Amino acid sequence: MPCTCGNWRRWIRPLVVVLYILLLLVVLPLCIWELQKSGVSTPNKAWFIAGIFVFMTIPISLWGILQHLVHYTQPELQKPIIRILWMVPIFSLDSWIALKYPSIAIYVDTCRECYEAYVIYNFMSFLLNYLGNQYPSLVLMLEVQEQQKHLPPLCCCPPWPMGEVLLLRCKLGVLQYTVVRPVTTVIALICQLCGVYDEGNFSSKNAWTYLVIVNNLSQLFAMYCLVLFYKALREELSPIKPVGKFLCVKLVVFVSFWQAVVIALLVKVGVISDSHTWDWDSVEAVATGLQDFIICVEMFLAAIAHHFSFTYKPYIQEAEEGSCFDSFLAMWDVSDIQADISEQVRNVGRTVMGRPRKTYFGEEVCQDENTGLLSAGSQDPAVESSSNPPSPKGRYQGMGHTVTPHSISAPANLGCVPWDGDVDDITPTVLSGDHTDQQGSDYAAIT
Repeated sequence: MPCTCGNWRRWIRPLVVVLYILLLLVVLPLCIWELQKSGVSTPNKAWFIAGIFVFMTIPISLWGILQHLVHYTQPELQKPIIRILWMVPIFSLDSWIALKYPSIAIYVDTCRECYEAYVIYNFMSFLLNYLGNQYPSLVLMLEVQEQQKHLPPLCCCPPWPMGEVLLLRCKLGVLQYTVVRPVTTVIALICQLCGVYDEGNFSSKNAWTYLVIVNNLSQLFAMYCLVLFYKALREELSPIKPVGKFLCVKLVVFVSFWQAVVIALLVKVGVISDSHTWDWDSVEAVATGLQDFIICVEMFLAAIAHHFSFTYKPYIQEAEEGSCFDSFLAMWDVSDIQADISEQVRNVGRTVMGRPRKTYFGEEVCQDENTGLLSAGSQDPAVESSSNPPSPKGRYQGMGHTVTPHSISAPANLGCVPWDGDVDDITPTVLSGDHTDQQGSDYAAIT
C-alpha cells in the first residue's frame, strides 16, 4: 500500500533544501582542507573553482527534478524530461571527479558519454510521446501532407515517403547515435587499456582519430534527422516549444564533443605542448583537465537553461494525487525502454524482410507510458481530454489531457480507426470534407 506520508508535497521541498545545505556545510570545508593539503597548484585551483560551479549547478537541476516528481501528472512526458534533467548533474559530477583524479578519467568519462546517447533517446521519446497521443492518426496525417524534401547537403537524395517511412527513418537516424556512441566508447576504453588510443593526437596510427570520425558522422546524421523531423512536424510540435528544448540537448551533447576536438587541435598546433603543461603531468592530462573544467562551468549555464526549457509548470493540476514513493520509483522505471527496444527490433526485422508492416492501421494499440515510441493510441484526443479536468490557466497538461488546436492538415476528428484498404488510396481530399461528422466519416467518404 503506498505511503502518502501526509501532505508530502508541502514538506518534501523544504526537507531537500535543508539536506543539501547540511551536505554543503560538510563538503565545502573538506574541499578547502584538500586544497591546502595538496598545494595551490594549477590543477588543484582548477578543481576547486570547478567545484564551486558544481555545487551551484546541482541544486538548480535537483530542484527541477523534484518539482516534476511533486507534480508527476503526465508520466509519458515527464519521465523523459526527468531523465534529460539528470544529464546536467551527472555531467557536472563526472567531470569534477575526473578533474581531481585524472587516472580514472577514462572510466568516469565512459559513463558520461554513454549517458549522452541515453539523453538523445529520451528527447526523441518526449517528442514522439507527445505526438502519439495528441495526434493518434499521425501517420495518416503525414501521408496527406506536402512531401518534405531533404535538407542540404542531402538535398539531391530522393525524399523519404511521408508517413510511417519518414517517422521510422527519422527516429532510427536519431537513435543510431544511441548505439554508435556507447559502442565507440567501449572500443575507446579497450584501446586505452591496450595503449593504442592516444587521445588528442590526430594521427593515422592511433584509434582516437578513427573513433572521432565515426562519432562525428553519427552525431551529424542524428542532428540532421532531428531537424528534418521538426521541419515536417513544426506546427504539431509548437505547443511544447521544442526549439529551446532541442537547443539545450544539442548544446550539451554535441558541443561537449566538439570541445574535445578543438582542444585536440590546440595540442596538434602546439598551443598545448610539453613546455606548457601548467603543472599537469603531461599534455594528455592538460587536454583532459581542460575539457573537464570547461564542462563543469558550462553545466551551470545548462542547468539554468534546462530549468526554463523543461519547466514543470505545464503539468500542475489543481487536484493531484499520488505518493512520494510512487513518483520516485516511477522515475527509475525503464519498462518503456524495454518495450521500445523490442518494437524497434521487430521494425528492423520487417524492413530487412521487405516493406514495414503498417502498425497504425487495422489494430488498436493500448496507449500508456510503456507503449513503443511510434505506437499510436486508439482514442480520439478530444474524447480523451473531455474526461480530464481543464488545464489551469489554459496551459497544456501533456498527452491527451488538453485539447490543442489542430492544424489544417490534422482535423480534430481525424481519429485512429481500423482501416482495411490500401494506404496509397488515401488522397488529400480527406481534408476537404465536413469535419463536424462523427469519427470515421472521412474514411467512409473515401470508400
